Amino acid sequence: MLKRYLPILSWLPHYTRRLAGADLLAGVIVTVMVIPQSLAYALLAGLPAVVGLYASLLPAVAYALLGTSRTLAVGPVAIIALMTGAALSEVAAPGSTAYLQAALVLSLLSGLMLAAMGLLRLGFFANFLSHPVIAGFLSASAVLIAISQAAHLMGIGASGYNALELVVSLSGEWRHTHWPTLLLGLGCLTFLIGMRRHGERLLRAMKLPKGFASLLARTGPVVAVVVTTLLSWRLGLAEQGVAVVGAIPGGLPPLGLPPLDLPLWRALLIPALLISVVGFVESISMAQMLAAKRRERISPNQELVGLGGANLAAAFSGGMPVTGGLSRTVINFESGARTPMAGLFAALGIGTVTLALTPLLQHLPIATLAATIIVSILTLVDIPLLRQTWRYSRSDFSAMAVTIALTLLEGVEAGIVSGVLLSIALFLYRTSRPHSVLVGRIEGTEHFRSIKRHETETVSHLAMLRIDESLYFANARYLEDTLYTLVASRPELEHVVLICSAVNLIDASALESLEAINARLEDSGVTLHLAEVKGPVMDRLKRSDFLDDLTGRVFLSTYAAWQELRRPSEAT
Repeated sequence: MLKRYLPILSWLPHYTRRLAGADLLAGVIVTVMVIPQSLAYALLAGLPAVVGLYASLLPAVAYALLGTSRTLAVGPVAIIALMTGAALSEVAAPGSTAYLQAALVLSLLSGLMLAAMGLLRLGFFANFLSHPVIAGFLSASAVLIAISQAAHLMGIGASGYNALELVVSLSGEWRHTHWPTLLLGLGCLTFLIGMRRHGERLLRAMKLPKGFASLLARTGPVVAVVVTTLLSWRLGLAEQGVAVVGAIPGGLPPLGLPPLDLPLWRALLIPALLISVVGFVESISMAQMLAAKRRERISPNQELVGLGGANLAAAFSGGMPVTGGLSRTVINFESGARTPMAGLFAALGIGTVTLALTPLLQHLPIATLAATIIVSILTLVDIPLLRQTWRYSRSDFSAMAVTIALTLLEGVEAGIVSGVLLSIALFLYRTSRPHSVLVGRIEGTEHFRSIKRHETETVSHLAMLRIDESLYFANARYLEDTLYTLVASRPELEHVVLICSAVNLIDASALESLEAINARLEDSGVTLHLAEVKGPVMDRLKRSDFLDDLTGRVFLSTYAAWQELRRPSEAT
């Protein structure tokens, strides 16, 4: 029982020196790689850069204790940073003490919600976010982030959390572009894109092993940070107007409680819920994909607890909302991490940097961090999926398109809420009109297929209707209308068989409709039968009076119903 809530107990007793060596190497690599990201994502959220480092320390420790993924790396991520900035800008002025305090409250609320959902085993709620909606939200958010970072590349001020505000702000400020900053930013952008697209191939051409070349190609952001920081320091770029990170407080994060400000808590409840759900979906998707590669098991509900603990740790240690990051997790996995101890080693490394090396980062140009964000975030723009969804399902594409449009025009919260609501509405609409088809027997077999698609054997007095959906309140009336229309159009009918092979549920509303159908068909001289009713559905029907009142029988198979009810002389 204890292992269920403390997964570390399942692997720590079997920890070996070989595993420690692999985890230590991965931890060192992740430390070097994610420091620029951590700084950049804190700035993206409108917070001091050091908050990104704080959010990579104790949250990683908490997740290592509570999480079930062996390779997931927890910390600040771009989408959550954008949502954090959008939420905090509604309650406090960026850069103020109140803004930073609100970030702690947001982390606390998110942590409490995630932990509560995990303990209540509510991980299935994430299923309400369809993949097209998530893809549309991520794509639109990536575009928003890229537009917001364009201002830093140009060395101008621009504000806003939707595309319209950002474009208007940029159009009014572009004349004040700081050309040295733009030159530096474009240089970083070109270098990072080149490393991402061609770095591995060029390194392999130098006879480096494939794995090492792939890993080295990912060090582009680190190289850009080191080179531009040295240039900024030696050339005095800050004195020439190039914006730099500036002094970063040294030392470990301060421990403390977020403020107990009830109006602030109420204002951040909905943003915290959205951040929690989006963060969980992004994290669990990555964790399950990597776990499958190693035939490991992920518990979604325990992942909620792990992410909740990580966000609570962020709230108590001066951090910001966190989740499992795509790029840092991939780096961790490809660096050879075998257990969550790699996350502890990475936290130790980042803690060392925070404690002693932050003065080295004060000359880091913000344009470099902007270029790093743009290159990493644009990979989330999934054009192939947009095209595929358009070809495959126009309704799913409509949900995706609305999510993209509202995310760009109204902001991230409006986009994700509208996407979820539209997905649920589309689901209800589809299932409220369940696919049903009259079937006949394929001659000489025990198989039954649609009479419209196949040459089948039928009899005029018998209708066999297959229902391809569970029956519940939203489609119960539609089933009634379908059957009444069928009976009215075929006065010779004596038997109707409902084939329930695809029915996994019959709720109370649908049961009431079946009772009404049974009574009305009896009044019309038609007998109602069921076939292929699944065990759990039959168990529930047995707890009602429906089977006692059913005018016909419940057949084990469609073929059994056909054998019993057909009349050979009337075969067509």
